[in-house]
Amino acid sequence: MGVGCLLTGVAGFVGSHLAERLLALGHWVIGVDDLSTGKPSNMDTFRSHPHFVFHERSVIEPGLVQDLAELHPGMQILFHLAAVVSVPYSVTHPQETMAVNHQGTLRLLSDAGRRGLRVFVFAGSAAEYGTDCRLPLREDYADAATQHLSPYGKSKYLASCAVASSQAPLGIALRFFNIYGPRQDPSSQYSAVISRFVEMAYRQIPLSIFGDGQQTRDFIYVADAVDAYLHAAGLHGKNSPNPIAAGICNVATGVPTSILELANLIRELTDNRRDPAFSAERPGDIRHSVASIERLCTESGWMPRVSLRDGLLQTLTWVQSS
Repeated sequence: MGVGCLLTGVAGFVGSHLAERLLALGHWVIGVDDLSTGKPSNMDTFRSHPHFVFHERSVIEPGLVQDLAELHPGMQILFHLAAVVSVPYSVTHPQETMAVNHQGTLRLLSDAGRRGLRVFVFAGSAAEYGTDCRLPLREDYADAATQHLSPYGKSKYLASCAVASSQAPLGIALRFFNIYGPRQDPSSQYSAVISRFVEMAYRQIPLSIFGDGQQTRDFIYVADAVDAYLHAAGLHGKNSPNPIAAGICNVATGVPTSILELANLIRELTDNRRDPAFSAERPGDIRHSVASIERLCTESGWMPRVSLRDGLLQTLTWVQSS
């Protein structure tokens, strides 16, 4: 018997992959997205699945959980991925960012408790660590004294803390680092570095690097990120254990990769022979970022399995086919 799951941000890059996996495991998915950044085409592979229902609604609508609980009795787990996700956008729209990412999450968490949902899994972010340069980044490094670089990071931090302190429903906040993979949109002005590099590489133009390229990031393939959600919620197999304890866990690989290394690997895989183009470093960008992933691995048995090279190959295959 499958578990009823409410999934916000279902038409997004990661949300659509999570919906696919939940349905493949026999669960029910009630998907919500206002389509402000999510794409209907991301749901093409499962839109007609008999265990999937889609509602085009905003997560800041009062009464959302109550309405959906009445329409779909038996919902047990809420995966909350919907958010204002762009750091630059959050700088120019701080009030909207806080309303959606912080207050919106608090309302959903409270409503989920009132409607008797068991588990609330929240999509946090590495941006919650702000300017902290202690590596690898541990979950307890983000605290009230953290200097956040954007309203996005601050809003995610406040929401993560609220979720992690909840017992009814059990609150789990997963701090994701740099997720990449199929369906990541390279056309957006806010797109992530890998999707931008892939697009440039196939166009046979120089890959544009800010600064000297020695900045490091912790890249995780989208399938591994989805596995983290499933392990945290206790849904990763037919004989899955209970969810992990309430709290905050990093989701990453624990492996730092420099931007220049990444660019050269993508150039190799796409046969792009143009030298990278270097420009001035962007103000506010952190220099290095890599996570400690010990907590989630210990508590759930989850481990990242896809190497950067293999993940890029799968991403490139998708780009070529689409």
